[in-house]
Amino acid sequence: MIDPAALAFDIDGVIADTMHLFLDILKDHYDVHTVKYDDITCYRLDECLDVDLAVLESAVTRILDGNYQATLKPLPGAGKVLRRIAEATGRLFMVTARPDPGPIAGWMNALLDGQHDRATIVATGSFEAKTEVLLENGIQWFVEDRLETCHLLKAAGIAPVVFRQPWNQDPHEYMSVGSWPELETQIKFL
Repeated sequence: MIDPAALAFDIDGVIADTMHLFLDILKDHYDVHTVKYDDITCYRLDECLDVDLAVLESAVTRILDGNYQATLKPLPGAGKVLRRIAEATGRLFMVTARPDPGPIAGWMNALLDGQHDRATIVATGSFEAKTEVLLENGIQWFVEDRLETCHLLKAAGIAPVVFRQPWNQDPHEYMSVGSWPELETQIKFL
C-alpha cells in the first residue's frame, strides 16, 4: 500500500488529459483530423505520428503556453482522489517536466477546489530533474506516465507507479494503474 504522505504526481498524462487536448489542438489550429489517441504509442510524438514536425512542436508549445481554444480536462476521478489526499495529509506534491507551471497552476487550483492551498507544483524543465526534487522532498512513490522517467526514479530508490497510457505499454516491473479509482485502492488512507 502507498503512503499518501510520501506520494507525488506528474501532471500531464496523469492528472491532466493532455493528449486529448493535443488532439483537439491539432484539429482546431492545424486542421489535422487523422490522429487518434491510440496512435500515440510513444512519448516522442515525431516517432509515432505521421504529422509534420513543425506542427507537432507548435501544438506542444500551445499546450505549454496555454494558447489554445479547447478545454483541458482532468483524467476521470483525479480531482476527487487528489482532494482526498490533500485532506488526509495536509499536502499535495506535483512535479512536472514543464519549464514553467504557468497555465497549469491555475487549472490545478480549480481542480483542487478548496485544497489548492495545500498543493505544491514544481516545474523542473526536464524529466531527468524530477528525481532530485522528489528525493529532496522525501517522496517515496511517484505516479508517472513516461516509462523512461520511471526507470530513473527506480534507480534513485523512488517507487514508480505507471499510469497506463498507449505510449507506455512496454514491459516493466513497476506497479501500474489504469485509472484514478484503481490508484485510490492502492493508497493507505487512515
